[in-house]
Amino acid sequence: MAKIKITQVKSSIGSTKHQKLILESLGIRRLHQTVEHEANPQIVGKVNKLKHLVQVEEI
Repeated sequence: MAKIKITQVKSSIGSTKHQKLILESLGIRRLHQTVEHEANPQIVGKVNKLKHLVQVEEI
Protein backbone atom coordinates (compact mmCIF):
# COMPACT_ATOMS: atom_id res chain seq x y z
CA MET A 1 0.00 0.00 0.00
CA ALA A 2 1.02 3.58 -0.59
CA LYS A 3 1.74 5.86 2.33
CA ILE A 4 0.32 9.34 2.75
CA LYS A 5 1.59 12.26 4.83
CA ILE A 6 -1.16 14.28 6.53
CA THR A 7 -0.45 17.77 7.89
CA GLN A 8 -2.94 19.97 9.74
CA VAL A 9 -2.82 23.43 8.13
CA LYS A 10 -5.93 25.07 9.63
CA SER A 11 -7.08 25.29 13.22
CA SER A 12 -9.84 23.00 14.46
CA ILE A 13 -11.43 25.83 16.47
CA GLY A 14 -14.99 26.14 15.23
CA SER A 15 -15.03 22.62 13.82
CA THR A 16 -17.62 20.12 14.89
CA LYS A 17 -16.91 17.66 17.69
CA HIS A 18 -16.97 14.82 15.15
CA GLN A 19 -14.23 16.50 13.08
CA LYS A 20 -12.10 17.02 16.20
CA LEU A 21 -12.48 13.34 17.07
CA ILE A 22 -11.38 12.37 13.56
CA LEU A 23 -8.25 14.53 13.92
CA GLU A 24 -7.50 12.84 17.23
CA SER A 25 -8.00 9.38 15.72
CA LEU A 26 -5.49 10.23 12.99
CA GLY A 27 -2.96 11.13 15.69
CA ILE A 28 -2.93 14.87 14.98
CA ARG A 29 -2.78 16.94 18.17
CA ARG A 30 -1.68 20.41 17.08
CA LEU A 31 -1.40 22.74 14.11
CA HIS A 32 1.33 21.97 11.54
CA GLN A 33 1.85 18.48 12.96
CA THR A 34 2.51 15.80 10.34
CA VAL A 35 1.67 12.11 10.58
CA GLU A 36 2.15 9.23 8.15
CA HIS A 37 -0.43 6.51 7.50
CA GLU A 38 -1.06 3.75 5.00
CA ALA A 39 -3.50 4.88 2.29
CA ASN A 40 -6.25 2.40 3.14
CA PRO A 41 -9.96 3.21 2.58
CA GLN A 42 -10.57 4.04 6.27
CA ILE A 43 -7.80 6.65 6.41
CA VAL A 44 -8.72 8.14 3.02
CA GLY A 45 -12.34 8.49 4.17
CA LYS A 46 -11.26 10.29 7.33
CA VAL A 47 -9.06 12.65 5.32
CA ASN A 48 -11.94 13.42 2.94
CA LYS A 49 -14.03 14.55 5.93
CA LEU A 50 -11.24 16.96 6.93
CA LYS A 51 -10.05 18.15 3.52
CA HIS A 52 -10.58 21.80 4.57
CA LEU A 53 -8.28 21.38 7.61
CA VAL A 54 -5.46 19.18 6.33
CA GLN A 55 -2.97 18.90 3.50
CA VAL A 56 -2.21 15.46 2.06
CA GLU A 57 0.92 14.30 0.21
CA GLU A 58 1.66 10.88 -1.22
CA ILE A 59 5.02 9.41 -0.29
